[in-house]
Amino acid sequence: MDFHYSKEKNVQIIISLLKQYGIKKVIASPGSTNISVVASMQYDPFFEMYSSVDERSAAYMACGLAAESGEPVVLTCTAATASRNYLPGLTEAYYRKLPVLAITSTTPLANIGHHQRQSVDRSSIQKDIANLSVLIQIVKDDLDEWDCVVKVNKALSELTHRSGGPVHINLETEYSMDFSVVKLPKARIIVRIEGKDMGKMPQMSKGKIGIIIGSYDNMSEALAESIERFCASYNAVVFKDHTSHYYRRYSINYSLLGIQEFYQSTMTNIDLLIHLGNVSGDDYSIGALSKAKEVWRVSCDGDMIDTFKKLHYVFEMDEKSFFDYYCTDTKNISFYESCIQEYDSILERFPDIPFSNLWIANQLHRVIPKKSRIQLGILNSLRAWNLFRLDDSIRIYSNVGGFGIDGGMSSLIGASLCDKNKLYFGIFGDLQFFYDMNVIGNRHIGSNVRILLINNGRGIEFRNYHHPATIFGAATDLYIAAAGHYGNKSSKLIKHYAEDLGFEYISASSKDEFFNIYNKFVSPVLNDKPVIFEVFTNTDDESEALKLVRHIVVNHKDYAIRTVKDVAKQILPSGVINRMKKVIK
Repeated sequence: MDFHYSKEKNVQIIISLLKQYGIKKVIASPGSTNISVVASMQYDPFFEMYSSVDERSAAYMACGLAAESGEPVVLTCTAATASRNYLPGLTEAYYRKLPVLAITSTTPLANIGHHQRQSVDRSSIQKDIANLSVLIQIVKDDLDEWDCVVKVNKALSELTHRSGGPVHINLETEYSMDFSVVKLPKARIIVRIEGKDMGKMPQMSKGKIGIIIGSYDNMSEALAESIERFCASYNAVVFKDHTSHYYRRYSINYSLLGIQEFYQSTMTNIDLLIHLGNVSGDDYSIGALSKAKEVWRVSCDGDMIDTFKKLHYVFEMDEKSFFDYYCTDTKNISFYESCIQEYDSILERFPDIPFSNLWIANQLHRVIPKKSRIQLGILNSLRAWNLFRLDDSIRIYSNVGGFGIDGGMSSLIGASLCDKNKLYFGIFGDLQFFYDMNVIGNRHIGSNVRILLINNGRGIEFRNYHHPATIFGAATDLYIAAAGHYGNKSSKLIKHYAEDLGFEYISASSKDEFFNIYNKFVSPVLNDKPVIFEVFTNTDDESEALKLVRHIVVNHKDYAIRTVKDVAKQILPSGVINRMKKVIK
C-alpha cells in the first residue's frame, strides 16, 4: 500500500508552508494524535527527520540543532501530557531566541472538560516559552481554510521575525488514517519583508495597481507626497474614504460607485492592491476591491492583516520608504482620469431623494466651513458622507476602530478641547446620540461644538431595505432596531436638555424647515454657544433614499445575476450553493 499525504486539510497546509519556507528539520516523538502530520512528513523526502521518545529531550535536541545549523527546527508530539515536557526546552529557546517550532497535536477541542482521555487544555501557555501560539483547527469550510493559512504563515514567519524565537502550533486532528493525497495542494505563502531587507523587495506589478487606505489618523505630508509620486509613476489610483486623510492627487472616493447595487465598475479589476492604514468603514470599497488578484500590506508593525484574503507580501517598514523605493520619473495618469470621469458621471445623476441622512449630507457637504473637523457616527452617517467630496482642508473622523455606537460624541468633545477657535462638527443618529449623551453635560464644552442629530426614533440601519433584519417588517423595531426609546422622537426632550445645558437648539422636520435654519449650523462665525441641530426623519424616507442612491446606475446583466443568486439562496440548500461556487471558481 502506498502512503502519501494526509487527507486532513490543516495538515496539508502546514506541510505545504513548511516546504515553501524551507523548514525541513524535524524531531518527532511517538504517539497516535500526531500520526497525520508525522506520516505525511515521513513519506516526503524533503524533510530531514529524527526520532526522540522523550519530549523533554527532544526540545533540547531542537535547541542544539537550531543553534548549530542556524535553521528552524520542528518538534511534533502527541496529545495528553506529552507537550508539557517541551516546556524546559522551549524556555531555553525563548531566552536564546532559537527558532524552534513546537507542533502539539490535539484531539478536537470540544472534548476538553468532558473526561475524554488525553484531552488537555493548551489554550493558554506560559509567557516565556513561545513568541506566538496559534490553534490550527480542523478545516470544515473555506473560512476555516483561510484562517489556517494565515495563522500558519504567521507562525512560521515569527520563527525568524525580528530577533526570532520559538513558536507553538496546537494542531487539531481527526485521527484520519487516509494518506492517499498524492499531490500536495500549494497553500498561499505570505512573505514578510522587513526594512533591513530592502534588497529582497519584489518587482512592481506591470498590471493595474490600486492603493486602498483605511483609517489613517496622522498621515504626514511627506508620505502623501510619496504616494502621489508613486501613483504617477505606475498609473495607480488611491481608493479612500474620509477617514483615510489622504488629500493629494490621484485619489477617488469610490464609495459612490461601490454602493451601486446593480453595477460593478471595472476600475476595481485590480492586479495589485497595496493596503495601508487601519479599519475602514467603507464596506462598499472593501467589498469591490476584494476582486484584486494580489494584495501587498505596508505597515510599520509588520502584522499579517489579510483583509482581502489575497495577501502575498507584508512590508514591515515605514510606508514612505516603501513608496520611495519604487518611485520613478515616469508619469501616466490615464487610469485616474478614467476613474474620476466615471465618478463624476454618476455624481451628476444623483437623484432627488426624500428628506433623510443622505439628503442632508448632499446639502451640507459643500457648505461645511473650511478647516473644520467632523466626527461622523458609524454606519448610516459615515456611509452618507463618504459618497461626497469635501474641501481638502476639512478633517473627518469616525470611531471605526472598535466600530461601536458608544463614544462618537465623547470623541468629538475631546477633540474640540484642542482648539477653541476651530469648528468641530458631529453628525450622529439618535441611538448613538442618546447612548453618549452624558458628555453633553461636560463643563469643558466650548462654543466651537456643533452637533447634528438625525432623529428617526430607532436604529435605522436595521430598517433600511437592504438589511437582513427587514424580513421581520415592523416587528424589527421591537428589539433589533430598539425603536421608541428616548422620548420616541419627542420634539421637546432634546430641546430642553440642550438649552438647559447652555446649547443653542434648532430643529427641522422637512426640507423647507431645513433650508430655513441650516445656515445657523454651518456658519463659519463662532457663536457664544455650542449648537445642537435636531433633524427628524422617518423610516420609509431613509430607506427609500438609500435605495434610490444605490440604483443611480443599473447594469441589466448585473441585475440578472444578482436576481438569480437571490432566488438560488432561497430555494437551494447551502451545501449545493457552496459546491456551485467552487465549480464557478
